[in-house]
Amino acid sequence: MQDFKKLDVWAFAHRLALDIYGHTRSFPTAETYGLTAQLRRASTSVAANIAEGSARTTPREFARYLGIARASAVEVEYHLLLARDLGYLDISTFSPLSSDANRIRRMLTSLIQRVLRV
Repeated sequence: MQDFKKLDVWAFAHRLALDIYGHTRSFPTAETYGLTAQLRRASTSVAANIAEGSARTTPREFARYLGIARASAVEVEYHLLLARDLGYLDISTFSPLSSDANRIRRMLTSLIQRVLRV
């Protein structure tokens, strides 16, 4: 359908995944296979599903993958809340990450609506 790298929402999702990888480096080693892995997986899933969906042949298929990406963005929001509440992220780190995840979710909702109107 289109080059995913040209989509603003993909660029924001990719940036969020990079930021999350950076911030989770300081998580306790006991969380390596727990919250660290879950948060990283969910954040990369957002950008990966946007990319995969962009290669689909119909708008409906693309929208389906965008919906999966949106659900992963919500998962990221939850894992960030959990990390904050466990004391792994301070509020000055949590707030922009959470805000970015929320913005990406809203952007995906808008893109899904546009794609399905075609």
